[in-house]
Amino acid sequence: MATYCLTVARLQLALGQGARRFHVAAALNAKAKVAMSHFEPNSYINYDKLRSNIDIVRKRLNRPLTLSEKIVYGHLDDPAGQEIARGRTYLRLRPDRVAMQDATAQMAMLQFISSGLPKVIGVKLTGTLTGWTSPKDVILKVAGILTVKGGTGAIVEYHGPGVDSISCTGMATICNMGAEIGATTSVFPFNHRMKTYLEKTGRGEIAALANENQDLLVPDSGCHYDQIIEINLSELKPHINGPFTPDLAHPVSDIGSVAEKNGWPLDVKVGLIGSCTNSSYEDMGRAASLAKQALDKGLKCKAQFTVTPGSEQIRATIERDGYAKVLRDVGGVVLANACGPCIGQWDRRDVKKGEKNTIVTSFNRNFTARNDANPATHAFVTSPEIVTALAIAGTLKFNPEIDFLTAPNGEKFKLVPPTGDELPARDFDPGQDTYQHPPADGLGLKVDVNPQSNRLQLLEPFDKWNGNNLEDLRVLIKVKGKCTTDHISAAGPWLKFRGHLDNISNNLLIGAVNIENDAVNKIRNLLTGEFGGVPDVARHYKKHNVSWVVVGDENYGEGSSREHAALEPRHLGGRAIIVKSFARIHETNLKKQGLLPLTFSNPADYDKICPDDKISIVGLKSLAPGKPLKAVIKHSDGSTETIELNHTFNETQIEWFQAGSALNRMKELQK
Repeated sequence: MATYCLTVARLQLALGQGARRFHVAAALNAKAKVAMSHFEPNSYINYDKLRSNIDIVRKRLNRPLTLSEKIVYGHLDDPAGQEIARGRTYLRLRPDRVAMQDATAQMAMLQFISSGLPKVIGVKLTGTLTGWTSPKDVILKVAGILTVKGGTGAIVEYHGPGVDSISCTGMATICNMGAEIGATTSVFPFNHRMKTYLEKTGRGEIAALANENQDLLVPDSGCHYDQIIEINLSELKPHINGPFTPDLAHPVSDIGSVAEKNGWPLDVKVGLIGSCTNSSYEDMGRAASLAKQALDKGLKCKAQFTVTPGSEQIRATIERDGYAKVLRDVGGVVLANACGPCIGQWDRRDVKKGEKNTIVTSFNRNFTARNDANPATHAFVTSPEIVTALAIAGTLKFNPEIDFLTAPNGEKFKLVPPTGDELPARDFDPGQDTYQHPPADGLGLKVDVNPQSNRLQLLEPFDKWNGNNLEDLRVLIKVKGKCTTDHISAAGPWLKFRGHLDNISNNLLIGAVNIENDAVNKIRNLLTGEFGGVPDVARHYKKHNVSWVVVGDENYGEGSSREHAALEPRHLGGRAIIVKSFARIHETNLKKQGLLPLTFSNPADYDKICPDDKISIVGLKSLAPGKPLKAVIKHSDGSTETIELNHTFNETQIEWFQAGSALNRMKELQK
């Protein structure tokens, strides 16, 4: 299943890497070679190296290790010499294998090369999931506790006896949505659920080897976490989060009254299940079990209902086993196994843009206009089973645990809590095999891109730092309030330009609110005095060799790892982003593109900057880790102020800035 594979590739290297126990004979070890995947038959799992590194670090630190530490420290380039200070040190890692989503591969690779173990938050799970409560409710609850920035710079590590009541794909759902709390990544300990999943997906040898080395894939007894959250799964209730942010948590039992109080539309216009977050066989089975109950009573969904399988394997298997038919019969439309409405790929026509309405999804994020480009759409995130129940009822006021539905014949009935097999009894149907293996020797290949194409464009290297301070930068926009990567680089119809940097840059910050006029995509061009769209003004500045900065609020760049949100400002002449605080991944992305992500030493200094100011950033010649920079603010009345700006650059990242980008620096090192 795509969800699990992606999650494991990002979060749980240990399932496919590590070390055999020292007491196993060399001859036996040689026989136990296990390939990392079906596609890499000659690349073997090596638990010896993992165990050796962990033993070195454990002796150095002289304390028990968390699972996160075992995974990361086990892949240190120099476990004996690497400085290790949790929450502070940037670690040099050697991943054994990296599997990445196509559009963000560059970001993930560079993130792995220089990864900071920027603390470990432990989530202790007790009790057992039952009834209407699902794995999705775990992360919805955690999001409500930590908020969208509470996990920034941290690995979230789930542990405790409650883990065993969660399916392997349920763990993947929880980890998938970890980005919504700002987490660098999330992990679960290896257990029998993972072993069964690997066996069921044709990776029995990997499962056996992981099981044999299970002590490396779980936290040490007595290990220390920087923060502990405890959740009793037996007491956890179904949750629904939103609107407009994934951390606004509500029990499903309360959402109706909360919506009424806040003036949110109660009628559910559309229910959407699936996507990379919640599209497992188990998810689809539990949704189908509710749909079947409604059909048996003669009911269909009152709301529109869409189903997005997360992979070709899931699509083919739910078609074979009848789940897809049941979901269609209740009124659903099965979409292509792709991102779909989760990132705005949805030709929605039932409401007009600007019309207030409510949708409920099983996706991972619900920022303004993300799903349908309508800023008035109130999007709520919940589990597939709650989405299905609310789509059948058609209202947020429906609590499936206690409320009744009415059949066409007038009969009142309650939905029985959903059920679904964790894995298919007949194994997975692989569906259509669309994988194309790369050529054995690609040295002779050339990529030809039509210069007239509006979908593809070869990248040109960004300019190097000229060795001087950045003088008289214009403020392109002073952003008011929340500014996610969706606000910085919108998805939806813009996704067709992901391979064309200049074209996709026409969406730069078009969703951000300008503090000068509380308007979206309407800023003052300080060279002409006229108002225009953000990308248009940025292009005008670039044409006239005027560099600029963006000034932002808290947790700037939260949301997805969208590389374009960092590429676009650099392409259109940006030099620095100055904010109260950054979302961790976006901050690193900005560094990779040669931009300066800076934070106010005193957050109140945000108020000192006016939209028509000029800003000079000084001290760049002596840029060093931990050494603040200064900004000289020149106001239009001729007065000046000097403020201090912090940064989190390490030595390698400073080289990125000086070279103009991380890719420029990599090219320099190859010479």
